[in-house]
Amino acid sequence: MRAAADLFPGYFAMVMATGITSIAANLMGFPGIAWGLIYVNVIAFAVLSILFITRLIFFFDRIEKDLINHLRGPGFLTIVAGCCVLGSQLILVAESFAPAVYFWIAGLVLWVIITYSFFTAMTIRGGKPPLEKGISGTWLIATVATQSVSVLGTLLAAHYRTYSHEFLFFTLCMFFTGCMLYLILITLIFYRFTFLEITRENLGPPYWINMGAVAITTLAASRLILAADEFHLIKELVPFLKGFTLFFWAAGSWWVPLLVILGLWRHLYKKLPIKYDPQYWSMVFPLGMYTVCTFQLSKALDFPSLMLIPQIFVYAALAAWTLAFIGLIYTLVRSFSSE
Repeated sequence: MRAAADLFPGYFAMVMATGITSIAANLMGFPGIAWGLIYVNVIAFAVLSILFITRLIFFFDRIEKDLINHLRGPGFLTIVAGCCVLGSQLILVAESFAPAVYFWIAGLVLWVIITYSFFTAMTIRGGKPPLEKGISGTWLIATVATQSVSVLGTLLAAHYRTYSHEFLFFTLCMFFTGCMLYLILITLIFYRFTFLEITRENLGPPYWINMGAVAITTLAASRLILAADEFHLIKELVPFLKGFTLFFWAAGSWWVPLLVILGLWRHLYKKLPIKYDPQYWSMVFPLGMYTVCTFQLSKALDFPSLMLIPQIFVYAALAAWTLAFIGLIYTLVRSFSSE
């Protein structure tokens, strides 16, 4: 029960990271790894779901407290992204569409409930913290969750053609909603980076979502471009979508060196010890997502030269996932042995 009571709201980032790393491995020619990660992800999703439901039933007061917390509240949206990334993983790796539909429906329903609950709570609560204590890269999970619904919906539209136009219209609108959220939130985060104090403690792994959010936005747009022949409205928007998609991919690429430099500053110059934290899954996810989005962008723009990037980044994603997973296992073993 303690595990459920203390469950970190953003722990479903593990499902997100495992799912997208699996997809990246499959695209880059490692099907064995991709399938192995499916089994890991299904188990992780099941365990985290049981813990979350237990927390919801027996420790609802803690969920309420987390939801109105500016730093922990956005983490609940990892549940949405976790459902949709797992659904996308099942389609792209296992070619299993039926369960993916249920994950998409669950993700969409949870997106509505969590998104509006969180932003309503942030709007009406009293005693709001200043910007430097109230915002982090975690807020961009709002973009990630929104775009994950778009990506999975577009994949399903290609399979269930009876309602493909309705699916694609909806996923196109979700894509633009995610773009809106990213542009608003990244402006606040960039202001926080450049004008307010940053310490080694608060410059954590969630800031990698600065890149991850724009990477999944690139993926959502690339999927829409590739589906353009299925829906006349998207076909008419293809020139605009291609320019917008390249804009977001370039923005994501810009973030990568800066985030690496800041990580080196945090751990080497400021000597912050590296130890397992569930937030590190928020660092693994962007690496896998950048691999996948660049692969799909290369196809959407018909520009094969971009393929060199995912061929390199897939190894970074796999290495990061392995280290995070080892850290998780080590932490769990120590926790059980100390009881």
